[in-house]
Amino acid sequence: MSDSQTVSAAVAKLYNTYPFPPEALLDEPPPGYNWRWNWLAAHNFCTGQKPQRQDIRILDAGCGTGVSTEYLVHLNPQASVVGIDLSTGALAVAKERCHRSGATRVEFHHLSLFDVEQLPGEFDLINCVGVLHHTPDPIRGIQALAKKLAPGGLMHIFVYGELGRWEIQLMQKAIALLQGDKKGDYRDGVQVGRQIFASLPENNRIVKSEKQRWSLENHKDEHFADMYVHPQEIDYNIETLFELIDASGLEFIGFSNPSFWDLERLLAKAPELVERAKNLSDRQLYRLIELLDPEVTHYEFFLGRPPLVKADWSDDKALLAAIAELNPCIEGFPSQCFFNYNYQIVNLSIAEFEFMQKCDANSTVAEILAGVQLGLDEVRKLLQQQLILLTPASF
Repeated sequence: MSDSQTVSAAVAKLYNTYPFPPEALLDEPPPGYNWRWNWLAAHNFCTGQKPQRQDIRILDAGCGTGVSTEYLVHLNPQASVVGIDLSTGALAVAKERCHRSGATRVEFHHLSLFDVEQLPGEFDLINCVGVLHHTPDPIRGIQALAKKLAPGGLMHIFVYGELGRWEIQLMQKAIALLQGDKKGDYRDGVQVGRQIFASLPENNRIVKSEKQRWSLENHKDEHFADMYVHPQEIDYNIETLFELIDASGLEFIGFSNPSFWDLERLLAKAPELVERAKNLSDRQLYRLIELLDPEVTHYEFFLGRPPLVKADWSDDKALLAAIAELNPCIEGFPSQCFFNYNYQIVNLSIAEFEFMQKCDANSTVAEILAGVQLGLDEVRKLLQQQLILLTPASF
């Protein structure tokens, strides 16, 4: 076998041994939502407007045990979904998961990212979370996926960050050294790792990192194995991340956790430094933020294939003519206090609440404002907060 095939076989062996993620199977749709897996919410985040179509094709690239796949089916009732993975063991769980919860608009294929061209057609949304960094050639992987993305389509990616995983990297190397010729025996690796953690002093840096950040998940062997005995992992920083993104040939739309990438979160007490940072390029700014906050363990972001039309609601006439509706990924509404798309608490004014109550997907902003004392700037604020979706009059 080639080196690439050897790595892929080792990765498949890990996930056949420890199917991942190990979330419980349910006889009903999964609870809540992940807005990144909802086509309406994700498209609105990326373009500022509701998509024209909902009968789309979605690819879950590296679907594992189907946790994300199941959400993709249930959150997008008009979409058809395809899941692919290297692990037959994980795929068996994914099929059972979706069968039990009634996620019927899905098909699964035992397939590598590198062979995704074998699937017919193109996809409007590609989800690739926690996968590329476990391949022997992430650039080749992202390029293969990019070829399957339809014009105007979106791709959501999640890869590891090196700065926030420093202690994890050390533990991975320590386990490998102690395993010796047993490296590749993943059950042995988990046992060795558990013994190390049980033996190290409580004030040890690796132990403290594990307890503070990962122990709630890592009590399950599947999580522990995925983190500490994985046979293939490539971690990124901003500079190497954008080498990967540039190689895709797609447009970088933005990080899907934008609050982390707000410099004022870190330097609000030094406005003169925030002002200086305005001279930096976007990539330099991202690099500055991760250097100042090296807790970053991953990058999650959207890419798009042009033409990707983005709305500009600065024109009052266009805003007034738009059709308004609620973001599908909010919880606890109708109430002035509820959870937004990111499960953060939102408190509305009475006028904002009245406006959102009338966002019925049929009325224009002008028609709603005729009975609500709210200004256009306040409407734009609701849109910026991802609380409402707008459909342009020209659609």
